Amino acid sequence: MKDMLTFTGEAEDAATLTVNNLVTKGMDDYAVGKYFTALEYFQEILDRYPFAPEATLAELKAADCNFFLEHYAEALVLYEAFEERHPTNEAMPYVIYQKAMCNYKQIDRIDRDVSGAEKAVQLFSQLIRAYPNSPYTSEAKARIKAARQFIANHEFFVVDFYIRRNKISEAETRLKYILATYPDAEIAPRAKELLAQIQAGNPPKQTLSSWLPKVALPDWAKFSSSEDEASENPAAKD
Repeated sequence: MKDMLTFTGEAEDAATLTVNNLVTKGMDDYAVGKYFTALEYFQEILDRYPFAPEATLAELKAADCNFFLEHYAEALVLYEAFEERHPTNEAMPYVIYQKAMCNYKQIDRIDRDVSGAEKAVQLFSQLIRAYPNSPYTSEAKARIKAARQFIANHEFFVVDFYIRRNKISEAETRLKYILATYPDAEIAPRAKELLAQIQAGNPPKQTLSSWLPKVALPDWAKFSSSEDEASENPAAKD
């Protein structure tokens, strides 16, 4: 942390600011999206006033600043630390939601690692079980559906990989897994058709590229039961 914090052309010695001053300045910057400078103020609180009541807010807002700066791995570490230190804090539903979102935001393409999607599903499910009436429940359910759709599409991509390498037995096993695990996925009818084709002894002779779904994560809002849920939480925006 720098000894001197500089903002809007005005230098202020951080050592002269009280904890209340730091909270006020940090929250003011946070409110207008100046997450980098807000983070410096919150970190200053944690460095100088680690046992002050305001330190709890600073911990959470430091995690939020990292999240909105798209430093998702760093944010996740801070949310996890907050959860460990303050397991009964009233913000816990939000913290679990944000942990899930840190993983959700790191979902890439169906031809890449899907561990982020799997972890997001796990954490959103944990939120729903622990806090079924939280403001984040409906959105968590929709994002779970989007992430599961993404994972199913990844599995079908793997099937295509096996087909292209004439590993028909492996492709058949994967198709059965898709149908058993993701029966409601949009790719399921194609998987069922392809499985029947393989079991009839007539596997495809070429790539399944025309069958492959989009490589990106589906828009979670289309799985929402209410059009308003997409704008319910500022942190929810893709």
